[in-house]
This record gives sequence, C-alpha cells and structure tokens, in this order.
Amino acid sequence: MGQILSKLILRLLGWKIKGWNFNGLDKYVIIEIPHTSNWDFPLGIFLRGAQAASHVKFVGKKSLFKWPFGYLFKALGGYPVDRKKSQNFVDSMVEILEKEDRFAICLAPEGTRSYTDSLKTGFYYLAVKAKVPIVMVSFNYAKKELVVAEPFMPSGNYDADLSILKAFYADKVGLYPENAFKF
Repeated sequence: MGQILSKLILRLLGWKIKGWNFNGLDKYVIIEIPHTSNWDFPLGIFLRGAQAASHVKFVGKKSLFKWPFGYLFKALGGYPVDRKKSQNFVDSMVEILEKEDRFAICLAPEGTRSYTDSLKTGFYYLAVKAKVPIVMVSFNYAKKELVVAEPFMPSGNYDADLSILKAFYADKVGLYPENAFKF
C-alpha cells in the first residue's frame, strides 16, 4: 500500500506513529504485543505502508492463506505457518534472513488474540540465532498510537531480556485489554 494513502488512512482513523522508522536497519525481527484484535493486522499494514517498508513481512496461520484470501495475504507479504505440524520455523526464518539483503519479519508472540499466560519464544531464538535485533511494536488503543521502539540486540538470556519487553509494553493497551498477555 502506498505511503501517502497509508498515512492518510491512519490520520483519518485518528492514529499517530511514534518512535523508530522501519527503514533504519536492513534485517530484524519485529514483535507486536498486545495482539488482542483482528484490527491489529490492518493497522500493521498501514504502519508498514506509512513507513514505506516493503521489506517487512509477517507470518500468519496457514488457514488464512486459503481461498478466497490466500492470494491477498501472500501479496501483502505473508508467510503461512502450520501451527499443528512440528516444523523448524526458527531455522527456516534464519535461512531467509541470511539469504535476503533486506528482510524483517513481524510476529505476534502471544500466538492468539485470546488471553494466554505465556509468550511463544520463537521470535527471541530467531533473533539470537540470526544475530539480528528485535524491534518492539505496540498498537496502543488507549492513545491511538502505533509505537515502535528502538531496536535492541538480545543477549541470549531470555529471562533477562524479558525485562526490556516488560518495560516497553507496561503501559500499552490492546483493543481488548482483558485478552492481553500480562508480564
């Protein structure tokens, strides 16, 4: 989606972009928390468009990539993931990051729009294995802000780095706050 159109749509909807621009680096992993609504997806597409960051891709459950919307999701930069099969998602994404000159993948570590008491850790181990930073993004519905944090390089100690995530996401509110992961 075009940059001008994306900015216009976000402005008409009352949303503002705050923080880092996706074009500041060539390779990284983006995480979006809290993921509580289907509205998060179009907001993410408009954010990517507003920043003219076509190198930012996303993953979604495989069932989304079937007819009639499969072509659209792939055209928007989607990669289908079969959550029922045991597959090495981290290694396959690392291969893509190593192969491409410019590539960022956006993941929702909650793995669902419903409440969960834990985050999926694949995003973290993907960043560690690929030696790329993590960029935290939040769609803060309370303030209608699309907030993008400065990239941080994970240390390899998940528990220690979780405090960085907790500090960033502490005041961010999803559309359905009761469904958000609690740090």
